[in-house]
Amino acid sequence: MIRKSRQWRGVGLVTAVTMRAEIGPFDRFQSGTLIARFCGVTPRNASSGARQADAALNRASNPKLRRVLIELAHRVTRAQDGRWPVLAHKLLRQGKKNVVAAAVANRWVPWLHHQMQPEHLAA
Repeated sequence: MIRKSRQWRGVGLVTAVTMRAEIGPFDRFQSGTLIARFCGVTPRNASSGARQADAALNRASNPKLRRVLIELAHRVTRAQDGRWPVLAHKLLRQGKKNVVAAAVANRWVPWLHHQMQPEHLAA
């Protein structure tokens, strides 16, 4: 897992080792959404009655892992090409400056889950 993840832009040794140590085997999560919740990069629900809203990131997770993933999101959005800078620019155009890194991390982690499936690891 560490060797595979180091091939992706923005993932260094510390990030890869931290993810491996804190997340463990990826097959224990049924979906990318569940692993994103585990990592603490999903917004928490702040709904009340008929009002539907999201609030800050869910705090019920490992703060070291969340910090590493937010830093990773900053690195992948500074790339010259790829889907993550496009997503970041789209969010910035919508005026969501304060949530760009968290939103990118929230989408990057399910992508990671998909990449760590056995059919992708063999490639």
